[in-house]
Amino acid sequence: MPFFAYKARNSQGALVEGVLEDADSNGVANQLLTTGVTPVEIVLTKKTVKRDSANQGWWEKFSAEKVRSIDVQLFSRQIYTLLKAGVPIMRGLAGLQESAINKSFAKILQDVRESLESGRELSAAMYRHPEVFSHFYISMVRVGEMTGKMDEIFLRLFDHLEFERDMRERVRTALRYPMFVVIAMAIAMLVINLFVIPAFAKVYAGFNAELPLMTKILINTSNFTVNFWPLLLALGVGGVVAFKMYIATSHGAYRWDKFKMRIPIVGKIILKGTMARFARSFALASRSGVPIVQALKVVAKTVDNKYIEGCVEKIRDGVERGESILRTSVATGVFTPVVLQMIAVGEETGEMDNLMEEIAGMYEREVDYELKTLSSQIEPILIVGLGILVLILALGVFLPIWDLGKAAMHK
Repeated sequence: MPFFAYKARNSQGALVEGVLEDADSNGVANQLLTTGVTPVEIVLTKKTVKRDSANQGWWEKFSAEKVRSIDVQLFSRQIYTLLKAGVPIMRGLAGLQESAINKSFAKILQDVRESLESGRELSAAMYRHPEVFSHFYISMVRVGEMTGKMDEIFLRLFDHLEFERDMRERVRTALRYPMFVVIAMAIAMLVINLFVIPAFAKVYAGFNAELPLMTKILINTSNFTVNFWPLLLALGVGGVVAFKMYIATSHGAYRWDKFKMRIPIVGKIILKGTMARFARSFALASRSGVPIVQALKVVAKTVDNKYIEGCVEKIRDGVERGESILRTSVATGVFTPVVLQMIAVGEETGEMDNLMEEIAGMYEREVDYELKTLSSQIEPILIVGLGILVLILALGVFLPIWDLGKAAMHK
């Protein structure tokens, strides 16, 4: 993408200059406006954005330690403590840079400090690293700059990131056993097709008898697997790559995210977890003083689900047209009646942030219960699947042996 040199004014009216990368000048303007900077001049330039990685070799890039979400979470807590104690932000960032265990994150903090020294605001400096600081994180920092409550914002961001990490860990823990069983069954099927069934097929080849249909199916399947396993492997890898490319598109991501919530058992957990993330993010933005339309715009980017993001954007569009949150929420069809009732009460009383916190807590408790019972819900399905697999193998492998006497009479 091309690079654009810009001149802009920050909230204090000071002139800010720099270079940004985007598809066109409108994209650069949107970047600047998002961080609270008003563009004055945007022109195409041959200069590039200076990045530390540009001077690194390919091996340094490959072996560089990745910045994890826990690094950003700990940074949020540490910077809150420093700001609460009255430490200037530049000195605080310098101290965190020196004490950072993750060297990649230390380089990012160094770049943020240099950006602040050149006149950029903190949100604009963080915007240069979208792979580390999310859109929601940057927007909340911008709110802190506007309201002067930077320490409070960082504390709320820490709590928000802690909730996100806890949700991911609980889902990963709950799915570990079912995934292990599914992988073990797949490996067992592969071993049986490549080694077990061919051995039995050699025995059956000496019979001058009609083999049962199930045995024929197993032998043909095994022969196809043995003879064309490179093709099957290529098709499998190609399918995975094609699927990842498809869900990387906006249309593919929307369809996949919508489909995920219709998957039996797991879908309802994904839906409730996403809605809990939406409600907590909305409560955080609303409580921080963000106007409701802007809050919905920011929160839509935090749900990590294109389908729910589209629903939140519909709510935002409805509010912009003058409709109530309740009416537009009903039209999306993703909220339960209890949640809709709480939204109605929140609009009437003006306590939307508190009611959204209640909604988030309710969804979190439901997700916690679903995760605790997830293994017990999946186990019957796995047992039935394993039973069907054993039945097919038993019928296919042992039916000819049971009929061995009849087969010997036809020799």
